Amino acid sequence: MARGARLSHKMRMDVSDEALARAAADGDREAFALLVGRVYDRVYAYAIRLTGNRADAEDLAQDLCAALPAKLQSFRGEARLKTWLYRIAVNAARDRFRRRATYMKAAEGWGDWEQARQAEIAEQAERRDWLTRAMGALSVDLRETLALVLDGISQAETAEILGIPEGTVAWRVSDAKKRLRALKEAEAREVTK
Repeated sequence: MARGARLSHKMRMDVSDEALARAAADGDREAFALLVGRVYDRVYAYAIRLTGNRADAEDLAQDLCAALPAKLQSFRGEARLKTWLYRIAVNAARDRFRRRATYMKAAEGWGDWEQARQAEIAEQAERRDWLTRAMGALSVDLRETLALVLDGISQAETAEILGIPEGTVAWRVSDAKKRLRALKEAEAREVTK
């Protein structure tokens, strides 16, 4: 059969898979649909034996059928269509398994990274909550001075805002840190008792 020739409806029933493949490669949609109808069950059965489950087998068979129009362009008819198709199915399955393994490896690493990130967020939140509670134990002068400095306000600006000398700001920050450190140490001793 000449490449590019259209098959009549009656001829389609008797035509070989190879002839359908050549017609489909030339753009004959009906030949392609008939070819897929003929090979899908074989491809699916192979895929289910290979993957071990229906969902993966369906995905693999559908991937193969979706890629088939482009793949048919390289079909030369030197091998039987069945052999050629199985070779494509094997390669598609290998690609799928490689992608899944890469995804799983990446997801595993991502999970570790995400767990570490969540742990860091929780630790920061715990420190922030502790500092907020602990600052409640400070005098109002120490608390308001430390709060400004912790918000990134310079000591000079803090002095201006509070109307006190800059040296007093430095002393208050130092005293607040000393008191917070002592509070932390006292809590740690309580925990170890």
